[in-house]
Amino acid sequence: MATAKTTNTFNAAAFDPAKISDSLREFTEKGAAQSKEAYAKMKAAAEDASKTVEATLQSAQSGTVELSLKAIDALRTNAELSLSHMEALMGVKSIAELVELQTAFIRKQAEVTVEQAKAMQETVKKVAETVAKPGKEAAEKAMSGFKLG
Repeated sequence: MATAKTTNTFNAAAFDPAKISDSLREFTEKGAAQSKEAYAKMKAAAEDASKTVEATLQSAQSGTVELSLKAIDALRTNAELSLSHMEALMGVKSIAELVELQTAFIRKQAEVTVEQAKAMQETVKKVAETVAKPGKEAAEKAMSGFKLG
């Protein structure tokens, strides 16, 4: 038994519970501060994401309305042109006049269709840029938060 006392390498006099308590408190406070910081960052990111989704949906909705109005306008124009052409066909007196009238109608319809396609393409491009803008800004903001080290 005497050998057990001499082989005991744990020195009770060197053990200071106050130092361990201080270290544990410091570790806990540091962990709590890091957790609060991480929570604040996650909360801010979630709020930013929510705002981005709302802005994107709002842009998409207004863009859809704009595109729908353009399509309705195109349909109205095409219907009016077709009705005018039918009225003109009712007054045709000869085959030559019919061919001339039909040729002019087809040419006018082609021109109108090209103009309508260009207008729709411009509107779609504008709407796509508007819808993508909030996401693009959010991505740029998120990327600026990363530091290259």
